[in-house]
Amino acid sequence: MNITDREEQRPENPALTAVIRLPPLRAKDPAAISEALQLQGLSFKHFTVLKRSLDARRSPAAMEIVVGLDVAEVPVERGDWQDVSDGRPIVVVGAGPAGLFCALRLIERGLKPILIERGKEVKARRRDLVKLIREGEVDPDSNYCFGEGGAGTYSDGKLYTRSRKRGSWRKVLGWFVEHGADVNILVDTHPHIGTNKLPAIIEAMRERILQCGGEVHFNRRVMGLMRSGDGAVTGVRTQVESHLGEAVVLATGHGARDVFRWMREEGVPLERKPFALGVRIEHAQEWLDRRQYRLGREAKAAASLGLPPASYSLVTQVEGGGVFSFCMCPGGVIAPCATENGEVVTNGWSPSRRNNPWANSGIVTTVEEKELEAMGFTGPLGAMEFQRAVERSCHKAAGGGQKAPAQRLVDFVRREKSSTLPDCSYLAGLTSVDLTQVLPDFIVDRLIVGIRDFDRKMKGYLNPNAIVVAPESRTSSPVRMPRDKESLQSSGVPGLYPCGEGAGYAGGIVSAAVDGLRVADAIASRGSVSRH
Repeated sequence: MNITDREEQRPENPALTAVIRLPPLRAKDPAAISEALQLQGLSFKHFTVLKRSLDARRSPAAMEIVVGLDVAEVPVERGDWQDVSDGRPIVVVGAGPAGLFCALRLIERGLKPILIERGKEVKARRRDLVKLIREGEVDPDSNYCFGEGGAGTYSDGKLYTRSRKRGSWRKVLGWFVEHGADVNILVDTHPHIGTNKLPAIIEAMRERILQCGGEVHFNRRVMGLMRSGDGAVTGVRTQVESHLGEAVVLATGHGARDVFRWMREEGVPLERKPFALGVRIEHAQEWLDRRQYRLGREAKAAASLGLPPASYSLVTQVEGGGVFSFCMCPGGVIAPCATENGEVVTNGWSPSRRNNPWANSGIVTTVEEKELEAMGFTGPLGAMEFQRAVERSCHKAAGGGQKAPAQRLVDFVRREKSSTLPDCSYLAGLTSVDLTQVLPDFIVDRLIVGIRDFDRKMKGYLNPNAIVVAPESRTSSPVRMPRDKESLQSSGVPGLYPCGEGAGYAGGIVSAAVDGLRVADAIASRGSVSRH
């Protein structure tokens, strides 16, 4: 019998579990799960699915399920909320996952968060996204990257993480469930909320902050820091008003270039940081399903077999650096994610059902210090300026607005302009361009070698109807805000706490949220920060 004692490995889960395997179509059927348990000779009053993962290494694919015996429900870690109306004020800049979870954790620790967001409320952002797609006009404060919920809200909501801080990881997912997410994000191996469901969850988190006595201010772009006579940070200046607090958390995301610029002007330490840059590649989801699940042409579609839309993860080493897939979106959409007019940026997202006919992924390579130096992009903002130069070059090549330069994948590898382009999920418009003449040579050379290797590993990847859309340039922050390892304060700037992706300490929704929790704990543990 596959009964395992998981108490040491997963103390938050019950000690007695059973592992079963079922066809995907039956994996969510309580009767089928009960029957499988009984076939193992197990008796129980009730059971709960604690973990569910797809094993597609063999055909037919099967769902492996970890079941807790005599467990009434999936354990959910909920917050210990309290009234902080009279608590010590802490200014949190940025309402993305790092800022939101930092604010919520501050409430647990008895501190009053003053959350400041340059963009609009989460639902109000939709109108600006529609305008961006239809008219090609970017609102620099309200777009796919800026606004309540941050970049992840309207660009997927994947909750994958490699974080080893498992307790914090479960706290983050538990709080998502507490505010409206499906409990299955605690069960599925690759949890995903979906862009269509995240806005309501983000709204519920905002309401939690307000109900507990915190503050939330929208349409407030931070222009600089306020400091005491000894240099300690005491608040921030916005274009509307100033906000005071005993500490300031900067959780502004890696797209806020104006923040990096005024930080440099104010003498806050910054470092240039390697990041990855490349393209988005899109295939037909049906082709990917049949390839990954080894379904013959006569076989039923993956969905009818209970299989989720297939994905892939590819990596290879080429001369000069690695090439790898990034932010793979099965059943997804390529979206325009620029934060300024005059630039083009692409990213991918998926709805919760992942039911669009395309699958897209970033295919990128790391931009290292030596390459930036060789091109003359020096100083702490050198990588950011290189990133911006590529985005502006792609904008010029595509002809303006939010049209993106594109090319058939086979033509990209041949270094030939495409005479026609296949259907694509990118709705802001495409222009056929030879991307090998637009992107930097070292990026193109590595990507072509990497893509050819991907085709050897995953036969058919070089599909004639696959399309390349450029650029995929916002994979991570090109700048790091150095901070003390113990206090998490900015190096040499008391009271300032860099946080999340924009600070260079996270890479996704969950890791950014976990960093927000850490920063909140660091602030709470130091007492009255502004006096140090």
